[in-house]
Amino acid sequence: MNKLLFPENFTWGAAAASYQIEGAVREDGRGESIWDRYTHIRDGRVKDCADGDVACDFYHRYPEDIGLAKELGVQSLRLSVAWPRVFPDGKGKPNQKGIDFYRRVVECLLENGIEPCVTLFHWDLPQALQDLGGWCNRDSAGWFADYASAVYNAIGKETGVWITMNETYIFTMAGYVGGRHAPGLRDFSASLLAGHNLMRAHGAAVQAFRAMNLPGKIGIANNFSPAYPHAATQSDILAAKRQDGYHNRWFTDPLFHKGYPQDMQEWFAASGVCLPKVHEGDLELIAQPVDFLGVNFYNPEYVAHSEESWPMKCAAKKTGRPLTDCDWEIEPDSLYDLLTGLHRDYGAPAIKITENGSAWRDLVNRHGNVEDDNRIEYMHRHLAACHRAIAGGVPLDAYYVWALTDNFEWAHATSKRFGLIHLDYETQKRTVKASGRWYGEVIKRGGLEPA
Repeated sequence: MNKLLFPENFTWGAAAASYQIEGAVREDGRGESIWDRYTHIRDGRVKDCADGDVACDFYHRYPEDIGLAKELGVQSLRLSVAWPRVFPDGKGKPNQKGIDFYRRVVECLLENGIEPCVTLFHWDLPQALQDLGGWCNRDSAGWFADYASAVYNAIGKETGVWITMNETYIFTMAGYVGGRHAPGLRDFSASLLAGHNLMRAHGAAVQAFRAMNLPGKIGIANNFSPAYPHAATQSDILAAKRQDGYHNRWFTDPLFHKGYPQDMQEWFAASGVCLPKVHEGDLELIAQPVDFLGVNFYNPEYVAHSEESWPMKCAAKKTGRPLTDCDWEIEPDSLYDLLTGLHRDYGAPAIKITENGSAWRDLVNRHGNVEDDNRIEYMHRHLAACHRAIAGGVPLDAYYVWALTDNFEWAHATSKRFGLIHLDYETQKRTVKASGRWYGEVIKRGGLEPA
């Protein structure tokens, strides 16, 4: 078999996020975030009643982690800015110490030959803004644009890639419907309102970016899970279409001048969900032209009709395929289906895999190594699907593995390990896993050896 070589300009990256790695939640003027508040409730919704107060201590150890990324050959590191570190109260006067921290991080990345990829919102909303209604307050789009502008002013000339929002669907579904993530609500109508304002905020941040004539590229990172019917029945086929409509199309159609899916508007209205009021100009704001569409992909969903699941009346079912440690089914062909479908339906100028990875029960063996062959197999198969999509004409130009290091995985806390680098949370010792060394070889050769 021939090697699967990727285009010469393809970017090989790794990803992380502020609350999941930084720690130092009370240092240098950082304000409280909704995740600080949520984890300290200690009601059991976060595993072991843990918190991200220390996490990976990236705030103090970023030179070490960036140095390890350089050793692996990572060409771009995706990080996020903690809004409450820049604006402790969410708005008003910026915190210079917070801005200086991100300047130091960007400078360190550039000194190590790594392109900064900066996400503006990866879920850690300032609690002070949540107290004002958070994303359910229509003013949130303006708050976000002001915050984004401050970050652009600080590191805009040095940053090559910008992501406005991370996973609007997951943030609103888990945080406003399931109550499993901050802010811990269970209100479907509120989730759609928050989602609408998040997308308006995305558009406002893109507008601000264009107005400053900055040199980088800007886009958004959505989470996608292709929805397949669990069985070849009419009810399961319709349930899968609804799940696709909510998870995928609801948060992507408006970005590309398609508005909110009409079939889902009708379904939500008939189910008694209060749809967000769309003001004049909202859809035009949301559909600001982007340079790329970011794709976070982990697994597909096999969907069956369920009368117990309001308002969607559908539920994900297992099919017997292999599972990761998060109980997510492994199906690389669905990534190929997703990429080709996105290219066909939306025609984004470029697509980037902004997250893809898998959790396993990684252990350091008696030789001091982590031999995570399961992660290597997962990455190989998904990168092969990416190569197949590129060969079919999909303008995929980057792959960011989740994650550079093990980190605080939200409600899973530290129980799920996604990293290329193992983290001992008691000692903060970093150990590069076999998957990290393997990924370094992939980057060096610009592609995959035969499986």
